[in-house]
Amino acid sequence: MKQQDLDHILTTMLESYDGVSDLNITVDKPFQVEASGQLKPVQLKPTIERLTPYQAEMFALNLVDGDRRLTRTLLTEGSCDSSYQLAGKARFRVNIFSQKGYYSTVMRQLATRIPTVDEMNLPEAFRKMTEERNGIILVTGATGSGKSTSLAAVLNEINETKSVHVVTLEDPVEFVHSQKSATFNQREMGSDFDTFASGLRAALRQAPKVILVGEMRDRETVEIGLSAAETGHLVVSTLHTVDAGQTISRIIGMFEKEEEKQIRIRLADTVRWIACQRLLPKESGGRIAAFEIMGSNLRVKDTILNGESEGKTFYEIIEQSRPFGMMTFDQCISDHFKNGLISEDTAMSYASRKAIVGRALDTIKSERGEKTTSIEDLAIDDGYSKGK
Repeated sequence: MKQQDLDHILTTMLESYDGVSDLNITVDKPFQVEASGQLKPVQLKPTIERLTPYQAEMFALNLVDGDRRLTRTLLTEGSCDSSYQLAGKARFRVNIFSQKGYYSTVMRQLATRIPTVDEMNLPEAFRKMTEERNGIILVTGATGSGKSTSLAAVLNEINETKSVHVVTLEDPVEFVHSQKSATFNQREMGSDFDTFASGLRAALRQAPKVILVGEMRDRETVEIGLSAAETGHLVVSTLHTVDAGQTISRIIGMFEKEEEKQIRIRLADTVRWIACQRLLPKESGGRIAAFEIMGSNLRVKDTILNGESEGKTFYEIIEQSRPFGMMTFDQCISDHFKNGLISEDTAMSYASRKAIVGRALDTIKSERGEKTTSIEDLAIDDGYSKGK
């Protein structure tokens, strides 16, 4: 396959639907794109209704383009990450992986322009994150939930307003930050450093004020990140966790049992914000982000130190700390429903605690003058009194 053939296929896939976020190349399926959260087939000329193992492998190998590191990683680990530039049109984050002996490829389209906090309509807490001088900020959620985009907006805000040195460690580099007030050095795994842990260790000698770590993947990376936060750096990173409580548990779980108390102390001292994201289908089409946001206060620190207990869960603390910029997913989902952004079915299906959201939705519907129950024609049974 020639370079122009590959670029022609990618261009056709990109332009096949509005709102394309991912390209999917899988054996026994046609070329597919994900648009607004749904996989859709792409018509090419000549038509390909089912990709053969050979076609899928050729596509993958053209993206690897003879890179020895990527080839070795793909063969030894079963998958590899890279980036691809479609000249004048788009950049992609690429993951190639083997399944049942065949190769599949998923390409995530990256924004060519970095969105701002205001444009993304992010909660006010994200603006407060840019004012932190040290500690750890974590943005968590499932793959494809927009973590990297939210962090890019935070770093862009820092870039616009602060004259500081920012080092990013990414796999691959997703958003390219221009040099504004801040000085950016963006390093890519594979070409600029070999592991997040080694890149982070080196970053401590590069005099940054802010360090972005693409993902806290292992214990060593977390440990060095904690050390960086304790020595005056602001460390921002991502984790694949669903809420704030699970994020704390995941980090603690990376360490031995005898180290738990010390890690809890270090986390209590360094965690500044944990923002968790989910993408929900909008009523008008497309998707909208819902957030759980936990900041740092005495109650949060005490719960990190001593663990959750009856009446002292992270959920309850966040729920009661909304005046201070925190919010639960359920509060955010209820707000989206109140503003007409999502349906009642969507709100209930994505709720963390359905009973709480159900009551909130009933209150909203009652304020609108809508019915809050589907049960009709209720009447008091007075048969007993009539019989008497």
